[in-house]
Amino acid sequence: MFSRSDDVEVNALFKRGWSISAIARHLDCDRKTVRAYLSGQRIAGVRRSSVPDPMAPFVDYVKARFADDPHLWASALFDEVVALGYDRAYPSFARQLRLGGLRPHCEACSGVKGRESIEIDHPAGEEIQWDWAERRNAPWGATAYVLLGTLSHSGRTRGVLAGSMDQAHLIEAMDGVLRRLGGTARKWRTDRLATVIVPGSADVQASFAPVAKYYGAIVTPCPPRRGNRKGAVECGVKFMCGRWWRTMTATNPEDAQVSLDRFWSRAGDARLRPPGRYLDPDEFAGGERPVWPSVGALAEKEPLMALPPVAYPATLEVRRSVDDRASVAFRGNRYSTPPGLTGVEMTLRHRLGTDTLDIVAPGGLVLVTHRLAPPGAGSMVRTLEHSCALQVAVLSQFSTARPCDRKANKPPGTAALEARARILGASGVEPTVDLESMAEIVHLAFPGATGHEGTA
Repeated sequence: MFSRSDDVEVNALFKRGWSISAIARHLDCDRKTVRAYLSGQRIAGVRRSSVPDPMAPFVDYVKARFADDPHLWASALFDEVVALGYDRAYPSFARQLRLGGLRPHCEACSGVKGRESIEIDHPAGEEIQWDWAERRNAPWGATAYVLLGTLSHSGRTRGVLAGSMDQAHLIEAMDGVLRRLGGTARKWRTDRLATVIVPGSADVQASFAPVAKYYGAIVTPCPPRRGNRKGAVECGVKFMCGRWWRTMTATNPEDAQVSLDRFWSRAGDARLRPPGRYLDPDEFAGGERPVWPSVGALAEKEPLMALPPVAYPATLEVRRSVDDRASVAFRGNRYSTPPGLTGVEMTLRHRLGTDTLDIVAPGGLVLVTHRLAPPGAGSMVRTLEHSCALQVAVLSQFSTARPCDRKANKPPGTAALEARARILGASGVEPTVDLESMAEIVHLAFPGATGHEGTA
């Protein structure tokens, strides 16, 4: 079998005027082989087999069945062709289906895989793309939810770690991303997030519409099953997970956020941004590679709309249990509760744009309102009333009595015996024996008995 280089050499020599015999002597092969490659009867790199194709008699049937159902299982089709006389094993059948390309392409079910794609030219400041990146088994023992926002024109990306993917956390993360970008684009493009888009439609959620109005943006959902429409942020997710997440050393969300900000401002903005729609041939006229701008350089020139002074006033709610120090955890700090509530699950409420945290009891009563500490500071925020009450509760538990003797003999006392007698009644009375009465009964029954058996 010729290699591709041999095939190229055969054709080149034949075009130079070499005869088939001369080419065969040069390559040390048979003339019929050279003639077969020149005529196209044989193809370089494809081994010719003298065994008939076992799939050939069934190709028309297989194509007809796939026309009926493009998603017909190969194992089910194998059962059918075996009944028609196919004598090979299932692995051979599946391989021949794959190599022959017999299964048709289903556009509706293939998603974006295998489709042609092209870079879409976005005007500066026109669009920002949003997407979640979810990573389980984070070093701090929970799932990491990272919201990424990418400017479609420049490719600048910023990310924020959120506690969950509900709407309030989404709004907070969006505001954090926008402030890291320095403004907002005119359009927000998302996939069909249930917190943004009404499922099964292209309408914005009634609860999210005021958020878009607050920032002055237009929400543009991706068409159904067209994930590559927001390819810029999808590339950002892949870049972040491969370059940052796999090598991150942070052990808590606060340190991870600092690391993520550093990653995007350095490695993210240093990426080169080649032209998207077309390449100007004049750029390659000198034979040198053109100098492409970086993502950061393009982003600095991108006009963005100004942001409101504070975030949209959504209300975050999380649930936390009270520990044995009468406190609950929130974003790297602890906040006090009244003593005596250990193990009770509290609702923590924080309204975006404020610096306070409400601790709400299960019944809905606001127990205390704390001023927020910087995230990740490791502070214990405790009010004076809670501190005094906890001190009294702890000191009142102290005792100077000696510990109990756990090995002493302590049978049931008088009170326990009286209680036992009341429970058991007559059945609980111990039996008694009157010996004199018994002797009198024996004497009457046996007059001659002396009462001393065995004596002479």
